Amino acid sequence: MLNLLRKDFIVLKSSLWTIGLYLVVFSLAFIPKSEMSMYFVGIYTAFGSVMLATMIDIKNHNHNFLVTLPVSRKQIVKAKYLSAIIYTLFGVLASFGIHQLVNLNYPELNKPNYSLRDIVIAVGMVLALVSIYMPLFYGLSKKGAGIINAIFMVCMIILAQPVAYLMNMANENGIITTTTMALVSVGIIGLFLLSYLITIRLFARKDL
Repeated sequence: MLNLLRKDFIVLKSSLWTIGLYLVVFSLAFIPKSEMSMYFVGIYTAFGSVMLATMIDIKNHNHNFLVTLPVSRKQIVKAKYLSAIIYTLFGVLASFGIHQLVNLNYPELNKPNYSLRDIVIAVGMVLALVSIYMPLFYGLSKKGAGIINAIFMVCMIILAQPVAYLMNMANENGIITTTTMALVSVGIIGLFLLSYLITIRLFARKDL
């Protein structure tokens, strides 16, 4: 399992500059203009990293090679889900760190004081997206990976402002409470596990 995780990061090593570019571009695009910029930068960077990793797998035919090794397809899927969690944490925490620095150095931007709650919400959103994305990726693989990525990016761009508006409304009305967050977190974890099980079944049946 550890070697499978290492494989993902070794393969991604030559494209790390792309993830750094995501952080820079999204930060410049959202920080000056949106109160929800911590979410946008973190979610877009994290999910962009997940899509980058899956596309590299397709480009290099990694799955065709991995299935010839003495590892099960279940382990291959598990490693991909674990790496997705790592990308998620990196993207969200990097965004949080950038916003902390912005608050210190550019107080005139009047950015909110983001907290642990904001980190948890952003992580939950990315994991929910990953839960939908992974079964589609493993189900369609190279035949539809590019289309899936394009659809997800378009949907994220279109839905960004409506979701931000709903979150602001929920926050102002006191809907986002500790109890609500706990229930939603349990739901997202359940969705993530269900997605993992579905993806295993899809990948196990796939002819490579």
